[in-house]
Amino acid sequence: MSLLKTSRKYHKWLMLFLGVQFVIWSVTGAYMVFFDIDYIHGDSLIENHQTKIDSNKIDFSLKQLLIRYPDAEKIELGIFINQEVYRFNQEDEKFLVTASNGKQLSPLTESEAIAAAKHLYTGSGEVRDTELITDNPPFELSRRVYSSLPAWRINFDNFGSPSLYISITSGKLLAKRHEFWRLFDWMFNFHMMDYSDGEIDNWLLFWFTLFSIVAAVMGLILTYFRVFKKETIAAVSQDNVQGGSV
Repeated sequence: MSLLKTSRKYHKWLMLFLGVQFVIWSVTGAYMVFFDIDYIHGDSLIENHQTKIDSNKIDFSLKQLLIRYPDAEKIELGIFINQEVYRFNQEDEKFLVTASNGKQLSPLTESEAIAAAKHLYTGSGEVRDTELITDNPPFELSRRVYSSLPAWRINFDNFGSPSLYISITSGKLLAKRHEFWRLFDWMFNFHMMDYSDGEIDNWLLFWFTLFSIVAAVMGLILTYFRVFKKETIAAVSQDNVQGGSV
């Protein structure tokens, strides 16, 4: 009888406390399931041009590059707005150089970053504003992008307020974001009970899980008494009435 009273008391208060988070899980989970994850990632915002490198347009050879930049490392040949370019590092700096005449493009100017963003963007909206981000990146940028800063943030005047982040040194697209992604990220944090460090293995989630297990065990105890020990429940209810309990 003592076990029944204890289980009933703590199960009621635990479920009242846990129920708030259950509602949050339901709402945030429904949002994350409702939207297609590819749309949330912003894949529809970007056009994959798949431009092939034209060797006939490479007039600035690798040998010439090494003469001008003798300490160049991690050299790669790629495409930047339909032109062949070299991307490489030298003395902890990143460079972007055209492969046609060796002109250094980095760091990109605002107009060059806008041109790169428009080249990638699939929407019809115009550029609303731009921002050069050198430090204190916004929450919507992941930690892996931090090392690629500084970057230009190009905001488009279109549905969902899409933004493209273009590296100022490599000209590459670092991230693509829109309001639905930002809300998704907020929902994900609430779903994972993460309010600070961006990690899902936090102590708050651990203790909440532990309390949920305790509440579930107490619920099983109450189910046992209700199914197999109905007379015990009746006795406890009568005792509560006589004692003035609700």
